[in-house]
Amino acid sequence: MQTKQTPTTGYLLRITARPGLFFILTGWLMYLATPHLQAASKEPQRLEHAIHETPSGDAQWLNGFWKDRWENCRTSMIPQMWDLMKGYRYKPFYQHFRIAAGLEEGGYHGAQWNDGDFYKWMEALCLAQSIHFDPDWDELLDEIIATIALAQRTDGYIHTPVLVKVRNGDTTARPFQDRFNFEMYNMGHLMTAAVTHHQVTGKDTFLNVAIKAASFLKEAFRNPTPELARNSVCPSHYMGLIDLYRTTNNPDWLLLAKHLIDMRDLVEDGGDDNQDRLPLRNHQEIHGHAVRANYLYSGVADLFLETKDESLWPPLQATWQNLVEKKLYITGGCGALYDGAAPDGSTQQRIITRVHQAYGRNYQLPNLTAHNETCANIGNVLWNWRMFQASGDAAYIDVLELALYNSVLSGVSLDGTDFFYVNPLRNVDPLPVDLRWSRTRVPFVTSFCCPPNLVRTIARTPQYAYALSDKTLWVNLYGSSELQTKLPANGDIHLEQTTLYPWASGVRLEWKVCPTIPFSLKCRIPGWTRSAQVNINGHATEEPAQPGQYLTLQRDWKTGDIIELQFEMTPQLMTSHPLVEETRGQVALKRGPIVYCLESPDLPKDVSIHSVKIPSDFHSSVEYLPQLLNGVGTLRGEIIIESPSDWEGVLYRPLEERDEQRITTRFIPYYAWANRGPSEMSVWLPLTN
Repeated sequence: MQTKQTPTTGYLLRITARPGLFFILTGWLMYLATPHLQAASKEPQRLEHAIHETPSGDAQWLNGFWKDRWENCRTSMIPQMWDLMKGYRYKPFYQHFRIAAGLEEGGYHGAQWNDGDFYKWMEALCLAQSIHFDPDWDELLDEIIATIALAQRTDGYIHTPVLVKVRNGDTTARPFQDRFNFEMYNMGHLMTAAVTHHQVTGKDTFLNVAIKAASFLKEAFRNPTPELARNSVCPSHYMGLIDLYRTTNNPDWLLLAKHLIDMRDLVEDGGDDNQDRLPLRNHQEIHGHAVRANYLYSGVADLFLETKDESLWPPLQATWQNLVEKKLYITGGCGALYDGAAPDGSTQQRIITRVHQAYGRNYQLPNLTAHNETCANIGNVLWNWRMFQASGDAAYIDVLELALYNSVLSGVSLDGTDFFYVNPLRNVDPLPVDLRWSRTRVPFVTSFCCPPNLVRTIARTPQYAYALSDKTLWVNLYGSSELQTKLPANGDIHLEQTTLYPWASGVRLEWKVCPTIPFSLKCRIPGWTRSAQVNINGHATEEPAQPGQYLTLQRDWKTGDIIELQFEMTPQLMTSHPLVEETRGQVALKRGPIVYCLESPDLPKDVSIHSVKIPSDFHSSVEYLPQLLNGVGTLRGEIIIESPSDWEGVLYRPLEERDEQRITTRFIPYYAWANRGPSEMSVWLPLTN
């Protein structure tokens, strides 16, 4: 495989030296507003041709925000996670496969879903290899895949918690004894990782393991019972099977995915914890375990993409609308509650089920105790990507971008070594309650699903930047990058994007190679901006640029053509729906796709987050600090600090005046909090006159 070379130096020199890039530099002076997320269309647009992601390796980040994070993923996150997973330092991830294969002795010590965690790491490594090939990593992958193939049963079953027990003489161990064994989840991630490996390397070794696993599922669920039908916890296997279908063109795997999704309706006495209380096509609100819900709807959206089964779109649209209008955090975080119940408050008490990591009731969005598991936020990205592919609607990429920049990136430290399991929007010291998960990022948690999920998500970000349909190139995410690929009906294209986004709003697109046949370029105009300006070769376009939509530019394009986009990007104070009780009378600060927070290192010593208010005449200025938090755009503004008050032993008391002073401080991006040691933090702050 030929390695693609990536420029790593001279970024600012390149910008200032090239004519026409004033759009980028003047982005610091432009203003951006941040209105509420715009609703997606009630019906999917009837696209003439499906929207596909770009092949692995065809798009890559060149410089700036996402390049830094992608390189950190490749050079830090992937290697350090291999060091963690290859031995017995915490839990024996890879060693479980070696034990199951008979290559060494031992028992199973870990969570039931650790196989899936390991497959996610393999997927991330394959994605990194697609852009920066390393023969040593390739050789290691070959060794790992050979071990997994040796551990797999002849009938295709592969799940090391069971296989290790059998290897150690447990004659009672067999598949699907407990639906919370996560067998389907593990095999689903196996399929997606195997497909990625095949796409990147051209090898069939891992793909053959996935095909055997799919064959096992086909036989195991040929005649499903209501009890068997409940084995779909955290259903990554829907996405995995459709990935397998798209790669092999074998209709068996599409039919199997449809069969397994339809099988959910056989469940008797189901509950909202696993979204099986109601038949799928009756879903109107998003309930239950947030990761499981987001994985479910991602798989259903994949099925809709391939079958165009019109009965699937209404529940997809209804649940998505319920999420973004009533249950989504301003950071794109999902799953408000550590533990909940659904349907909450129902008069039919017999159908209420306990729910872990739950979507709460409408507008129930606590901040201090927000759960927002990183995997749920990643599931939000997966779901919105597929909804975009089904519809071409920019609203879904708006949500995907929001989650990526905020509630996904907050899950990992800036150096890529430590992780959050949960992502609250407020932190105080001391906490008023004893909570399960740390407010300090750590290298390992017993539920290790989120860190490898983060690694594979960051590794895949170049493929979210662009998309392809028959005669159209879609530009979804902005960041310095290049795309070298083929349009299905038009031939080779090479597009280079230069920008300081998200710190500045100017974007420059230049055609390095383009077909001679006319085709369309669709540029997303983010929903957070109030206005956008678009020039082609220095001349304003006639096509109107509407926020929250794609701007379609159809031309007989020429090599050297330049498209410049400028988005209004001013810092904006955000408010919430009045029914969100926890943030009533409070505001949050947002600029472009970035949500900001106030963190205690930026306050005077011994000043608590409790004492801070935002004045109604608040204004902020943008300041980029290259030495702070690995280089970050901050917002500076004047806040009000009240004199401290002693509430020990008091719950209520008469209102009293307190001394106030105004100070100027900085706000940092939410994703970067907790990188300067233990701290207090808040996204939402009280607004005062």
